[in-house]
Amino acid sequence: MAGFNKVILMGNLTRNPELRYTPSGTPVASFGLAVSRRFKQGDDLKEEVCFVDIVVFGKQAEHCGQYLSKGNGVIVEGRLQQRRWETEDGQKRSKHEVVAQTVTFMPKRQDGGAGAEPPMHDDPGYETGDEG
Repeated sequence: MAGFNKVILMGNLTRNPELRYTPSGTPVASFGLAVSRRFKQGDDLKEEVCFVDIVVFGKQAEHCGQYLSKGNGVIVEGRLQQRRWETEDGQKRSKHEVVAQTVTFMPKRQDGGAGAEPPMHDDPGYETGDEG
């Protein structure tokens, strides 16, 4: 069976993008993304934040390095990838990251701007937060 690997995330950068170049000259940018989820649990409003590492290549990497900074909002579309390596002392390590195919820059928020936060869903069946 063929697989399907597509990720779409909307969040804010947790650090400035780090722009590097491969030995062949390909630009590579990496940055952290905080993606939050708000939900109601009983009468309480809860928020859960997921931190995701993003890597982007080519001209988009250069644009990210030039125009983005910590706190900026973006929409990232790409694929999930697992990287594996071994440390100098022989320990096996791995991490998941998103390899971005497109990074869409969000408009800058105005102070106190309405609509800057993602909507909360009132549907009781939508991510109720009852899992923990």
